[in-house]
Amino acid sequence: MMIITQKITSLAYEIHDGMFRKDEELTPSQRGLAVRRMPSLLEYVSYTCNFMGILAGPLCSYKDYIAFIEGRASHVAQPSENGKDEQHGKADPSPNAAVTEKLLVCGLSLLFHLTISNMLPVEYNIDEHFQATASWPTKATYLYVSLLAARPKYYFAWTLADAINNAAGFGFRGYDKNGVARWDLISNLRIQQIEMSTSFKMFLDNWNIQTALWLKRVCYERATFSPTIQTFFLSAIWHGVYPGYYLTFLTGVLMTLAARAVRNNFRHYFLEPPQLKLFYDLITWVATQITISYTVVPFVLLSIKPSFTFYSSWYYCLHVCSILVLLLLPVKKSQRRTSTQENVHLSQAKKFDERENSLGQNSFSTMNNVCNQNRDTGSRHSSLTQ
Repeated sequence: MMIITQKITSLAYEIHDGMFRKDEELTPSQRGLAVRRMPSLLEYVSYTCNFMGILAGPLCSYKDYIAFIEGRASHVAQPSENGKDEQHGKADPSPNAAVTEKLLVCGLSLLFHLTISNMLPVEYNIDEHFQATASWPTKATYLYVSLLAARPKYYFAWTLADAINNAAGFGFRGYDKNGVARWDLISNLRIQQIEMSTSFKMFLDNWNIQTALWLKRVCYERATFSPTIQTFFLSAIWHGVYPGYYLTFLTGVLMTLAARAVRNNFRHYFLEPPQLKLFYDLITWVATQITISYTVVPFVLLSIKPSFTFYSSWYYCLHVCSILVLLLLPVKKSQRRTSTQENVHLSQAKKFDERENSLGQNSFSTMNNVCNQNRDTGSRHSSLTQ
């Protein structure tokens, strides 16, 4: 049901962008997915209820799905070395290698989940004996390891869903610069980037990718104020009614804004030399992994009492640190908001110019009518005099 809801809203916005908005009012991602005609009933039902993704997804855009159904997905232009798009002269690519690789990842993820995950339960983080006896390094280490052990079940489900779509021929993205076929058009995660994330944004960009893109299209790019807060709140509502979801996403707002402020204010000091950059990456990796684990504990525990028990055992330390960062560090205006304001001003200026031109044309035509009326009156007067 969650996937169908995503598809219905995604298609509605794609149709709205394609049929009722001008290209200059759209972001590049919205312009690329805009649907220029109303789908038929068969196309609509096929997109929303296709068997390949009705249970676990992943979400895909209507344009990509219709291109796959009509057999246009494999005819993708490949950028050449001179920067021009050239049609790749290969036959329809085979998904066998990609499907085999993803099924192998599924098997390893399932094995890890059935063995290691049960040995490291997230609930142990709120065990009274553990909280009373464990040191802070031990608590932080177990927090990270227990949440690391909780992720393979998501890796298994999303990778299997991606493999099913690839096996049916859906998910081809074109060829890379080496001519190798890419089958990641609708992939939902990138495991290596997730585990090696050095920022909160990098983690979110590689986790549940298609849902993140959906939230970006339907909420973040359209919000007129506080897009980050609105997007996280919509994500919490979409996930369900458990209190743990709302605690996680409200905490995520704080962590995202604070991490953005820290990165904007300090990262440029650590880019050179390479040794300093490596040290910065190591520190930010540790901080990101601990912060992510701290944030998503309520998402796993679901109930409100265990979630507050966990945060209380940590004295809400990362909440407090995030609030202090936001109060003390200058926050730069996001580029998206600046560009949105510029587009609004340009649109308003364009409308003003059009209105001025319209008024000018109306006044010019009015003056012509007056002159013509005066001329006609004069000619009638002279004829009467004669």
